Amino acid sequence: MHLAGYRALGLHFTYVPFAVTDLEGAVRGVRALGIRGVGVSMPFKQQVLPLLDALDPIAARIGAVNTIVNDGGRLTGHNTDWIGAVRALEEVLPLRGARVLLLGAGGAARAIAFGLIERGASVRIANRDRAKAERLAADVGATAEPLGDTAFAGDHDVIVNATSAGMADVDPRSPVPEGALREGLFVMDIVYKPMVTELVEAARRRGATAIHGGRMLLHQAAEQFRLYTGHEAPLAAMDEALHAQIG
Repeated sequence: MHLAGYRALGLHFTYVPFAVTDLEGAVRGVRALGIRGVGVSMPFKQQVLPLLDALDPIAARIGAVNTIVNDGGRLTGHNTDWIGAVRALEEVLPLRGARVLLLGAGGAARAIAFGLIERGASVRIANRDRAKAERLAADVGATAEPLGDTAFAGDHDVIVNATSAGMADVDPRSPVPEGALREGLFVMDIVYKPMVTELVEAARRRGATAIHGGRMLLHQAAEQFRLYTGHEAPLAAMDEALHAQIG
């Protein structure tokens, strides 16, 4: 997506993946090599915070970073996950007043919970670690539940999976029983490997509106693009590249 955006605007940027085993060393490398910016993925979205020079005010409120911008050696952390999630959901429904069940309490879940509350949704957080869910709920103004029997999921307007459940290389099973899904429900899975998860497939079978992880991925990348380059993202070109990748 990023490369397609650079090509569309004729920008002399490139975007490459790095496997990181030494987070502190990687951050030093960003400074030393003059890398303009980096995306931050699990499990580093919170671990990287003390290694940065500054945080964007929203990233500071969320307490997690997925984007770092390097301005002459000064590294500032940003969070575009919340923007990606909110824009993906608002493509299909207004969030104000929506009752949302958010699964997970990690870095991505923190960002999404913040975005949902900012947009006026009512949020219920379910997580395996009940204490972690309660801490996040207290931080953003939500309520908390243990992540166990999610049969009550259908009582909500929206379900968002922000856990690793559904990832092909973690646990491909859906975190929500199919029987809890229903017509009229909106279901978003932020997992994008695979793009169509078991939760997305089950939601479609039950007549719910399913939003796959590619939508959040696209919109958060578009905001990253703006931060890295100073240009508005060519969304159509990036979306085309995304669909070419997922088939």
